[in-house]
Amino acid sequence: MFAVVNIAGQQFKVTEKAKYYVPRLQNEPDTDVTFDSVFLLADENGSKIGNPFLSDVKVEAKVLAHLQDEKVIVFKKKRRTGYQKKNGHRQQLTRIEITKIG
Repeated sequence: MFAVVNIAGQQFKVTEKAKYYVPRLQNEPDTDVTFDSVFLLADENGSKIGNPFLSDVKVEAKVLAHLQDEKVIVFKKKRRTGYQKKNGHRQQLTRIEITKIG
């Protein structure tokens, strides 16, 4: 059984008891969060597709931790002018565990 869910503006294909890194959520660690914007639900009996969302299906998850992704280096250079610029960025992430689908 899996579902396609909108989490913080991105679509994720999730299964029960799986852990995912998602964009940072406002919830505190060790709290539960419910996602009600489910696009698709598939199980052994078949699949249901929303238009755009399924109204009777919710996905429940538990927030495990907030953390940062690896550093991404952005380096800009223009030749023969002496222009160089180096920036780094670390994306804020939240680790969640899907507890229930349906």
